[in-house]
Amino acid sequence: MTAPRQRKGSKGKDPGSNIQNLKPDCIAEPRQRFATGGFSWWTILCLMTGSIVGISLGLLCCIYVSTLHENDLWFSNIKEVEREISFRTECGLYYSYYKQMLKAPSIQQGLYELIHDNTTESKRTINILQRMNIYQEVFLSILYRILHIQTYLEPIYFYIYTVFALQTVYVIALFITSWLLSDSWLAGALSGVWYILNRVDTTRVEFTISLRENWSIPFFALQVAAITCYLRPQLKPIQQRVVLWLVFVSTFCFCLTWQFNQFVLLVQALIIFTLDCLDFFTAEQVVSLYLMQVFSLLLVWLLQFCNSMILGSLVLSFIVSALFIKHFQTGLKTGGFVIRVGKLALHTLLVLTLTFTINYSAKTILQLKSDEHIFKFIKAKFGFGATRDFDASLYLCEEAFGLLPLDTFERLAGTVLLYPYLCTLSVLFILLLLVALSNLRMKYLWTGHMCAFAAFGVCGKEVWSLYLRVLHCNTKTMMRLIRYSVPIVILAFLYYKFWPRLMEEISELREFYDPDTVELMEWIRLKTPKRAVFAGSMQLLAGIKLCTGRVLTNHPHYEDQALRERTRQVYQIYARQSAEEVHKVLSSVGADYIVLEDSICYERRHSRGCRLRDLLDLANGHIMDGPGENEPDLISASHPRFCEAIKTDMPPYSTLFTRVFKNKTFNVYKLKKLKKKNKAENSP
Repeated sequence: MTAPRQRKGSKGKDPGSNIQNLKPDCIAEPRQRFATGGFSWWTILCLMTGSIVGISLGLLCCIYVSTLHENDLWFSNIKEVEREISFRTECGLYYSYYKQMLKAPSIQQGLYELIHDNTTESKRTINILQRMNIYQEVFLSILYRILHIQTYLEPIYFYIYTVFALQTVYVIALFITSWLLSDSWLAGALSGVWYILNRVDTTRVEFTISLRENWSIPFFALQVAAITCYLRPQLKPIQQRVVLWLVFVSTFCFCLTWQFNQFVLLVQALIIFTLDCLDFFTAEQVVSLYLMQVFSLLLVWLLQFCNSMILGSLVLSFIVSALFIKHFQTGLKTGGFVIRVGKLALHTLLVLTLTFTINYSAKTILQLKSDEHIFKFIKAKFGFGATRDFDASLYLCEEAFGLLPLDTFERLAGTVLLYPYLCTLSVLFILLLLVALSNLRMKYLWTGHMCAFAAFGVCGKEVWSLYLRVLHCNTKTMMRLIRYSVPIVILAFLYYKFWPRLMEEISELREFYDPDTVELMEWIRLKTPKRAVFAGSMQLLAGIKLCTGRVLTNHPHYEDQALRERTRQVYQIYARQSAEEVHKVLSSVGADYIVLEDSICYERRHSRGCRLRDLLDLANGHIMDGPGENEPDLISASHPRFCEAIKTDMPPYSTLFTRVFKNKTFNVYKLKKLKKKNKAENSP
């Protein structure tokens, strides 16, 4: 969300106070304006110039990440199996459904196979459209069919180019947000350039194409831009309704394409609630924004075949509670300072109490446990007790959820992004405290889009006005000089410093090289039955499904309690378990083959305590490998580590498993079927 400007004529407010005559300006404002239909020629020129610059920056970002992807893998020159292997981890799983839809005899048959899927999880038939956010793959496959572009463009290129094109949408959305906040398209240009230069810290789309975040975050940026426009005071009622529809559409697309949308929307809802309590929004604005979130979530709930995880989301419970309490608790913003603070404290307490009551009741009634591992992770992450829970520990040990690397700030400072961001944030935070304590008024709200926010600080009138007042030189001439000279100087500096680096980066050529995985996929495709069931790591199995179409025991989409439990059981192949116990577990999930990876069995990348085998040992109550302290209640395992011991090919491992494939990275074993003893043999 972004900084709203107070509407004219708000109850209890001076209509002319702290409200500027907002109009789009360009590099300078002419003294004489020639009106044509309510717009001056200068305004039209600025709109056209800004639009061209914004679209150009968006296209530049798209071409940039696409070129990096091509140069890093030599994507256009490698085999199809190598292209598919490049979709690492869950990326391969999501792309497999796009491929599956294209291979189906018809669109109707493809949808039926997704709704009645029996290859993603062995011995189970699940509804993929309900369990996963893959409507984007469905829509794209249908679009590819009806456009009849098979002759001109391969399916995989249609897919990746669409994702890269969303980066164009992302940059344009940030451009618009900065422009709306500062009334200068130079701010949009600055935010777009900063986004591109800080690619390492803003996106990872070029090597994780199919991740849900790469689909959804551009729509979230559009939603922020639409909300920024909606909160402008000069909009007419018809314009408000149009913009509100844009808020709804962008929020809906954001929710539909990412399963973690509820946590982002919860933060947004909390911000709306805070500003409502401080009387920075009108009641109409608050209710409208809340309803857009609710309608989007409920529509996604319907499209995902009544996915209970959405009804049990904390954000839905919070919005219902906030609207309910707001309706019945009148006179909240009246009275003296002490009385108002007391009312706000009571209001907040009532909303939070009702939120947790509704959420707990909903989860109890729906028997919802899909997101319990996330709350365990959050509890441990914020220091409310250590955990040995296997699922929570997987998240805690992921680099993406670790502490922010210190070199991040060095990179952000190198592009001159960090300094204006911190200055703007500091000024507005101080203003928030002063204004809230004096009369509960504020114009701005931090949005989380660092590039757009910093660009607003550099090009906006409000922040510079404060500085110039302190220096006693707040004139229109000085304001224009600073607002337009500073961003131009920054852009010139960024061009001088980083343009050669960009040219060097996109000229660096590499090539995809993973012969062991290619060999494994080719062997599976040629030497195993089409309905064979494979067990192994989640990441590898996603690639096996994409490249070979074989049945899996588990996969990387982790938002299901039963699947998480199955994954923990299958992962006992890397724990200290007996051959009989592992065979029993794998047989219970219908596995025919297991794929063991040396990179996991002998992992050294993570520190002790975060290796997969360590997580399994801790969850099983066993002492971890290697030097280092162990908690006193851990015990020594009675069996060797399965992934190591099976290589000895000694009984009982040779009795239960047969190695059928081996290379430098992978070992594949086939489970032997045990003969059941008859009753006569078992009788004394």
